[in-house]
Amino acid sequence: MTRPRRPTPPKRGKQGTGRDFREWVAPCVAIITVLVFAPALHNQFLDWDDLENFTKNTNYRGLGWAQLQWMWTTVLLGHYVPLTWMTLGLDYLVWGMNPLGYHLTNVLLHAANAAVFYLVVLRLLGAAAPAGGTAGSLASGFSAAFAALVFAVHPLRVESVAWVTERRDVLSGLFYLLAILAYLHDSNVANDVGIGRRRWYWISLGCFVLALLSKAITVTLPFVLVVLDVYPLRRFGGEVGGWRGPAARRRWAEKIPFFLGSILVIPVALIAAQRGATLVAIADIGVPERVALSLHALVFYLQKTVLPAGLSPFYALETPIVPLSPPYLAAGVVVAVITVLAICLRRGWPAVGAVWIVYVVTLLPVSGVFQNGPQSSADRYSYLPSLALAVLMGAGAVVCWRAYERRRRGPVFGLVMTCVAALIVTILASLTWKHVEVWHDSERLWSNALEIAPSSVVHSHLAFVRRQQGRWAEVNEHYRQAEAMRPDAVDIQINWGTALAEQGRFAEAIERYREALRIRPYNAVPHYFWGNALFASGSVGEAIHHYREAARMDPNSAEAYNNWGTALAEQGQWDEAIRKYREALRIKPNYPLAAANLDKVLLRGSRSPGGLPSQPSR
Repeated sequence: MTRPRRPTPPKRGKQGTGRDFREWVAPCVAIITVLVFAPALHNQFLDWDDLENFTKNTNYRGLGWAQLQWMWTTVLLGHYVPLTWMTLGLDYLVWGMNPLGYHLTNVLLHAANAAVFYLVVLRLLGAAAPAGGTAGSLASGFSAAFAALVFAVHPLRVESVAWVTERRDVLSGLFYLLAILAYLHDSNVANDVGIGRRRWYWISLGCFVLALLSKAITVTLPFVLVVLDVYPLRRFGGEVGGWRGPAARRRWAEKIPFFLGSILVIPVALIAAQRGATLVAIADIGVPERVALSLHALVFYLQKTVLPAGLSPFYALETPIVPLSPPYLAAGVVVAVITVLAICLRRGWPAVGAVWIVYVVTLLPVSGVFQNGPQSSADRYSYLPSLALAVLMGAGAVVCWRAYERRRRGPVFGLVMTCVAALIVTILASLTWKHVEVWHDSERLWSNALEIAPSSVVHSHLAFVRRQQGRWAEVNEHYRQAEAMRPDAVDIQINWGTALAEQGRFAEAIERYREALRIRPYNAVPHYFWGNALFASGSVGEAIHHYREAARMDPNSAEAYNNWGTALAEQGQWDEAIRKYREALRIKPNYPLAAANLDKVLLRGSRSPGGLPSQPSR
């Protein structure tokens, strides 16, 4: 009797190689990302919202009850981002006011996004592979790594990573990608398990909620999931019953909690933008103009993705907007061509259409439809939309690799492909390394912006930098140019007036405040600074009038009440001064200057009428 032969263990082949490849690529992608953005660790806080958010803002510093209450109720600078504030509060507990720690957190979060995105692309490529294809092959792993690195080290990512204020981009991006990854995991078990037992579904939904609390731009995720269900998951449209069959109805039902989350957050985001004075009213820009801006934005980010040159922190919105002018017409033609191409390729190359839809949808909240401020676009707005473009590049790479595997062209062809991919990543990484250094400090940032895209905003920020340096002639010249570019800007008039007051040119400063009130009559801020200029010049009685007007127009201005109290104390009106200081502290309990002034008034009032500090708070 012949002894049965022992089964021979299967040899380790391409599948094993691909599995090993996937195990170490994700951390490698993260490490490369950290290395490319390492110069950001030396960067400072910037005169670009960092001052208002961090250096002047004491409310976020810590995770006590008072700080948490503020984080979950504030819409500072037009954003409701409580979870982002919590991470910044944690940074303060660890690092204090050392910007290195804040930048380190941003870099690590972005590196984590790169690693998670690699896993997302790997699963998408696997789902898109034809039946019996090599979904787990070396080709898919290589292509996913290429897509992840193109996204991670692209110069358009610098603004989101090297600017502390944009913590909300990298944090919301992490939860956004984790929600997609969990959803892709869930798609493997959705047909066999009830929704109550689908752990990955609930993880996806939970990550989506965290993303919404980090930044409202993630409201587009439910639409992205619908696109993924069409392609590459093929859970919509391709089965019996089409879009309305029993299985399709289950898919729609799964999306309801996601859509509800978006519906709840959208009005909160709009209210926050209005309170932060960043949202341009629909009446200010007509529908044709908004459509033109949206089409221009779609092409702008495509162009900057292909050719990342001339990047600036601020791209001014040029007015008046003429929808039929050559730039907007050209953008419309490009969008139309891409759309027609995607429709024509929908059967043979459905990935093109899926990517284009996701790109348009994710860019919609920051396009001209919801124009939010004097900028036409911003590099940071590309953070989520660029994911779709990177996936398409990964899909292109995997197509080339699989063609190479089928035709067995030899190792030279594979080596050439690898070298081309490595060259693209290296070029992007070197450009990013250089661009990160531009964001090192305010002077470098705005001086570079002045060379690339001069505007009133750039001149205004450079004027502030020169104010800190005491270079008054340059300060006045920058404000003069800023005013010439945007004569209806109240903030430029106020800032210029404040700079003139610091130079002792009080009459000229008052002219700036008067002009600001002419532009916007019911504005408390010019009255406040007008009062400061009058107080500093010795006209205390007139200063009190303007403090009173500032407090009347803005009853929540603790600073106006504090300075009003100081002016009253200067005249010896102790009881009135005490009331004003107490009102300032009622509005802003954590206001050390008002508390110190109140203590001085109480102390001096108990002795004899005496003087107080002659200068109000600035």
